[in-house]
Amino acid sequence: MTHFTVPTKSEVSESNQAIFDNLQKGLGFVPNLYATFALNDTALADYLTLQNRKSTLRAKEREVINLVVSQVNECLYCLSAHTALGKMNGFTDEQILEIRSGEVSFDAKLDALAKFVKDATIKRGKPSAEVVENLFAVGYNKANLVDILIVIGDKIISNFLHGVTQIPIDFPVAQPLEEVYS
Repeated sequence: MTHFTVPTKSEVSESNQAIFDNLQKGLGFVPNLYATFALNDTALADYLTLQNRKSTLRAKEREVINLVVSQVNECLYCLSAHTALGKMNGFTDEQILEIRSGEVSFDAKLDALAKFVKDATIKRGKPSAEVVENLFAVGYNKANLVDILIVIGDKIISNFLHGVTQIPIDFPVAQPLEEVYS
């Protein structure tokens, strides 16, 4: 089987080297998954553009989507990264674990979002009518729905990249849910 290593700055294109510099300045490091996108000359820039696009969703809502999709897809890299980001956005450790399960008892709107995202991800884009209606019933609109689906797609891309490459996790490793709920 092909073995993947995280490319260093000297191993990527000049345009990706510039992005590495910007990530280093902004984050203090280049996350291994971002570096792995740089195996392709344009993918890292394209992916960052997708991630940083203007959205109707709040940062907390995007983190709910990222956590639920990553849990469904069992991507430990993304669960670890988004656990850290979830904390930066004000979620507690306990809330993050609950979000990952697809239920959010502490916020009805986020609960409908998590349930929709879990169902849509598991059913590959064909959620039940009930979870769609519940999403709209708590105040989400059609523009929000499009943004939710874009974030789901964004996270599936990174989940799959890690799933194939299995590059090392460079965030504090997220606790497996089965350890919490067993």
